[in-house]
Amino acid sequence: MVTLGCARNEVDSEELAGRLSADGWQLVDADQDADVVVVNTCGFVESAKQDSVDTVLSAADTGAKVVAVGCMAERYGAELAEHLPEANAVLGFDHYPTLGARLDDVVAGRAVESHQPVDRRTLLPITPVQRPRAAEQVSLPGHGWVGGARPVRRRLDDSPLAPLKLASGCDRRCSFCAIPSFRGAFVSRPADELLGEAAWLAEQGVRELFLVSENSTSYGKDLGDVRALERLLPRLAAVPGIDRVRVSYLQPAETRPGLVRAIATTPGVVPYFDLSFQHSSEAVLRRMRRFGSTESFLALVEQIRGLAPKAGIRSNVIVGFPGETEEDLAELERFLTEARLDAVGVFGYSDEDGTEAAGFDGKLDADVVAERVSRISALVDEVTSQRAEERVGEEVEVLVGQAESDEEDCLGWAAHQAPEVDGECVVVGGSGLVIGDLVRARVVETAGVDLVVKPLEVLPRDRT
Repeated sequence: MVTLGCARNEVDSEELAGRLSADGWQLVDADQDADVVVVNTCGFVESAKQDSVDTVLSAADTGAKVVAVGCMAERYGAELAEHLPEANAVLGFDHYPTLGARLDDVVAGRAVESHQPVDRRTLLPITPVQRPRAAEQVSLPGHGWVGGARPVRRRLDDSPLAPLKLASGCDRRCSFCAIPSFRGAFVSRPADELLGEAAWLAEQGVRELFLVSENSTSYGKDLGDVRALERLLPRLAAVPGIDRVRVSYLQPAETRPGLVRAIATTPGVVPYFDLSFQHSSEAVLRRMRRFGSTESFLALVEQIRGLAPKAGIRSNVIVGFPGETEEDLAELERFLTEARLDAVGVFGYSDEDGTEAAGFDGKLDADVVAERVSRISALVDEVTSQRAEERVGEEVEVLVGQAESDEEDCLGWAAHQAPEVDGECVVVGGSGLVIGDLVRARVVETAGVDLVVKPLEVLPRDRT
C-alpha cells in the first residue's frame, strides 16, 4: 500500500488496509515481493498528479500488478486507465467496500472495469441536515469505522501521531479548487464514532490526534449543531492515553470566536491554527470566491494571540492568480509582514481541470508567477525565521517522532508544529529517548523554522 498526498489519504489507506486484511490479503513491506501494489493517488495539483503517475510506473517496474485508487483515480477514472496502461485497474471510491474482491480479479487476470467519474456533489442532498441518512448509501472513504472487536482501520506505521478524519467533502465553491467535485458534499462523522476510533488509536500507542477534513470549521452543520467541534474537542482530549489534540484545515471566514477560544484554551488541545488564508487582497479573494481581507485576517490573528500568545499559526497562499496586480501582491506582503505567521506554504497558481478559474481572463505568464512565488517565499522565509527566533529561551513540549539508538540527537515536534509542514524540533543530547516520548525541553537556538532544544524531563502518560 503506497500513500501519496495529504493526511486524509493516510486515513483512507489505513481503512483500505483494514478491509483487505479482513478479506485475507497480507500486507507486505515495500522491500518484499508483492502480488499487487495499491497506489493511493493524489489529484490535488499538477505536481501531485505527476507524482502519482510516476509512482504507478515505478510499481509496475517491480513486476507486481498495480491498482490505482484515491483522488486522481476517482477524478479521472477510465481516462486515466486509457493513458496509463501500466495500471491493471483504476478504481474509484465506490469500489472501496469490495476492494479485496477486485484485487482477486486483478491477480486472476480477470478484466476489471475502470471507474467512471461523476460529480460527487450530486450524490447527496443539497440541504446538509438531510445528508447523514442519505450518506449511508454512498461510499465515503475514512467513514468505515465499526469499532468493537472488528475495527476497519489498520495502522500502517508506528508514529505517536495519527490523523483522525472528522468529515469528508466540502460545500465551498472556491474558483481554483476541484476537490468538491471528486470528494463530494460535506458529511460529518458522528461524535461517538470519532471517540471510539480515538480510543482505539490510543490503544495502538498514539499520543496525538491530528483532526483532518476538507473544512473542519464546518464540522457538525449536517448534524444540526454548528458548534459541534467546540463540544467535541474536550471529549477527545479526555480519551485515556491521548495527550494532544490538533485541529487542521480551518476556514478563516468560518472560524468563530467560540472555536478560537476552544482551540486556544481547552486543556489537551494544542493552540495550533491551520488557517487557509490563500491571499489577503479583497479583489483576489473575491475572484477566488472566498471572503476576508488583510484587516479581518489580522484581527483574527490578534484574537488568537490574545488568548494564546505562543499559538502556532500556519497557512497557505496562492500567488499569480488570474488578475492579480502588483497592488494585490503588495497587500499580501503587508499581511504576511504584520501577521508574522509560524509557517506558510507558497504556491504558484496553475489551472485545474473543471474549475471556474481555469476560464478566467487575466492569466499571468508562467515566468511572472514564478517570480512572484520567489518573492513571497523569500518574505515568508524571513518572517517565519524571525518568529522561530522569538521562541529561543521558551519551554516547549516535544513529541518524539524519530529516534535512533546510535544517534545522539532525535527529532520531534512542539505544540505549534504539525509534522512535515511546519518545521521540527531537534532534541540535542536525546540519545536515551524513544519514539512516543513527550519531552519538556528548552529552545536554545533555531535553524530557519526548526528549533534546536535541550531536554529537561520526560513527561508521564495520562497526565491530569
